[in-house]
Amino acid sequence: MKEVVAVVRMNMMNRTKQALTDAGIDGYFAHEVLGRGVGLANPHVLAGAASGYEEAVALLGERGKLYPKRMITVVVPDKDVKAVVKTLIEVNQTGKPGDGKIFVLPVGDAVRVRTAETGEKSII
Repeated sequence: MKEVVAVVRMNMMNRTKQALTDAGIDGYFAHEVLGRGVGLANPHVLAGAASGYEEAVALLGERGKLYPKRMITVVVPDKDVKAVVKTLIEVNQTGKPGDGKIFVLPVGDAVRVRTAETGEKSII
């Protein structure tokens, strides 16, 4: 089993939910989070500052600003990881900074509380 954690733009969440459902993934968690990538400034803000827009120049002082994102967590059998990652990329990729990140982590075990089932039986 693997845990797939994706951080995506807020405005992509409805499309992401639909794409996961279409791919047969109905169970997942979604959290509102704040974060930022490794870039020091938004390229649109830099371009505005270079063009002389005072508002953009003022925004450059917000170096540590955090941006609202959504974090989606889904645990799937190993065989489904590639499909989940492919789905997340296809629906969220715009080619612009801020599209997000996907992390794939091993899961040692899972337990369904209601029935005490363990392993993959507990997640499907």
